[in-house]
Amino acid sequence: MRFCSEGGRRSRKAPFRILSEAASGPLSFPARAGSEVMSRRALRRLRGESRGQALPEEEADGGEGEGRIGGEEGEDEEEGRSAGRRRRRKGQELSNPFELITNEEIEDDLTSKEEKDDSRLKEESDRKNEESLENDQQKGGAETKQLDQTPLPNSKSRKKKKKRKNKKNVLGETLGLGDEDDAEDIESILVRIETPDGPSCQSQSRVPTDSRPLLYVEHRNLNPETELKRYFGARAVLGDQRPRHRQRQYVRSTWLTVPKSTWPRHSKTGISMALLETKRGIQHFAFEHSREYQQVQFKFLDAVETMDPNNLVLLLQMNPSHVDSLLQLSDVCHMQEDQEMARDLIERALYTLECAFHPVFSLTSGTCRLDYRRPENRAFYLALFKHMVFLERRGCPRTALEFCKLILSLDPENDPLCMLLIIDLLSLRAREYAFLTRLFREWEGHRNLSQLPNFAFSVPLAHFLLSQQEDLPEVELSQAQERAASLIQQALIMFPSVLMPLLDRCSIQPDAMVSSHPFFGLEAQLSSPPALNQLVSLYLGRTHSLWKDPSVMSWLETNVHEVLRRVDSKDPALDEAEQKRKVRYQNAPRNVYRHVILSEIREATAALPPEVTSHPIMGFDPLPPLDSIISYTRPERPSHPANESTLSLFFRSLLPNYNLQGEVGAGGEEGPVAGQNLNQGVNRLMAAMRDMLANIQFQEPPRDENPEGDGGEWD
Repeated sequence: MRFCSEGGRRSRKAPFRILSEAASGPLSFPARAGSEVMSRRALRRLRGESRGQALPEEEADGGEGEGRIGGEEGEDEEEGRSAGRRRRRKGQELSNPFELITNEEIEDDLTSKEEKDDSRLKEESDRKNEESLENDQQKGGAETKQLDQTPLPNSKSRKKKKKRKNKKNVLGETLGLGDEDDAEDIESILVRIETPDGPSCQSQSRVPTDSRPLLYVEHRNLNPETELKRYFGARAVLGDQRPRHRQRQYVRSTWLTVPKSTWPRHSKTGISMALLETKRGIQHFAFEHSREYQQVQFKFLDAVETMDPNNLVLLLQMNPSHVDSLLQLSDVCHMQEDQEMARDLIERALYTLECAFHPVFSLTSGTCRLDYRRPENRAFYLALFKHMVFLERRGCPRTALEFCKLILSLDPENDPLCMLLIIDLLSLRAREYAFLTRLFREWEGHRNLSQLPNFAFSVPLAHFLLSQQEDLPEVELSQAQERAASLIQQALIMFPSVLMPLLDRCSIQPDAMVSSHPFFGLEAQLSSPPALNQLVSLYLGRTHSLWKDPSVMSWLETNVHEVLRRVDSKDPALDEAEQKRKVRYQNAPRNVYRHVILSEIREATAALPPEVTSHPIMGFDPLPPLDSIISYTRPERPSHPANESTLSLFFRSLLPNYNLQGEVGAGGEEGPVAGQNLNQGVNRLMAAMRDMLANIQFQEPPRDENPEGDGGEWD
């Protein structure tokens, strides 16, 4: 063991300091006898001191050193051990791991260090024993202070000290050695947070749905398998099939659809999405087509004009990710009653469009907008709508409602596909009565939802169905019943032409008082505007099955009689409702007609006005907006005159490039010029006929090698 001079410096290998800076005597070492540990207690016995005694010099120089060696030593040991037990019982992580080391371990470490000095202790002279004892007392006081404040005197203790400091830097010095009460409070808070059944988790799970945005979309509800598993169980939905990881190819995970292994491998499609602008927290996006995709779009338009589905199939074989071709061919499969293929083509279109999303575009935030006036964006709207219809027919109304909310969130102000005409049906079938009533409550002020027949009748039905639930308090049940009765009476007064067709569809024969009353009779249906009749036909064609329940019919009958009583008493609300019907339902907007075309309800499509049905309606773009924003145009094709002869049309069917009057001037030249042009046209016709006849090849019949049939056998 080496020591440096009295200036206070020592070698790094010195395990701990023996002398304080105030010591001036010669260096000495504690005496030992054999292998017995020379502890502080043994030093006291050697000096003949009793426990608790201290020299005056040590009290002056060492301060509290001897006191801690004396009377407080046992108390410190007991407090240290009891504190260690408490911390271990609580599972608390100690800030200073060396507190659990007992005095016996310290004495063992001192023994290993002091045994090296036994030989040197025996060589000390007797005349310095008294002075060495005094130095030993000072050494003991210094050791006691160092043992409480510094790590153990070995290399392992220094490593542990570094780890402890790093731990403090990471966690922060929030828990001190003496702040046991604060540590208990923080520990209890952490335990409550980590407990799955704790109060904090319960409060989060009971957050009311009203705190979320109205058109909030959940990713898990976009997957129909989630709803089917809730109905039939995971085993019935997934079956015993397990994916084979060896043959699985990499596919991009999406939210709208689940890619299938039978689909063509996804590659560069030429579709992208750009962020146009951000206003007041609303982000406006738009799909974009590359030059190559535009050329494919022009070929698609040519294939549609031929009215041959085989041309679409050929185009898809060359370009499997062309979205408009997928949509149009899906309509063809739907007309041929191949519903599985039609649904698969729609899912492929959705997958292609989702792979082109902008990194910032979000399906659930409700702040992303797509302008329907841009032709590139319409494919996404139509694919979502048709996919929603397939989900509703498949028996997944909750998933269909989520897609309906998604479409409505893309442009809630204009609502290009008029999703408000179907969102009530999906809410009732999915039993989301609270969502429907909240939508009516929040949007009635600025959208006048009560003026739509579907909302006028579906919202009171939702309140009535809420009143039939047993888990609600009595106060809420009574309020729901009163609200339902008030709203259904307002609906019957506003739209009296709904009742008799509804009862007819439900196969219900009304009583004599209702059938004979003129308010609900044939006159009410004839006096209704055509636009209103179209909305009523659309609503009854979809939701008449929801009114067949006996409890619903008895509730409706009670309110019908109450309305008749108000009619007989000449309620002022009757005149007000009649005036609204005459003013507000003159002409339906274009988005309503677009929705009727996509709905495929016969009664509603039959009531479309001639200005809509007189123009061709394409499935990939039904009734485009009149104020469309065109980013690129189709190149002009040679126009054919309308006054062509039958012979000219016949030859053009054989030769599409034939044009008899191609060189006739726009001003309609007469005289020798016109005759010359006619002769040239005839000459071109004859040349085309000669080319056609020259290219005709007749196939010779197969020659029989054995005409006489010698040796042949009869079959």
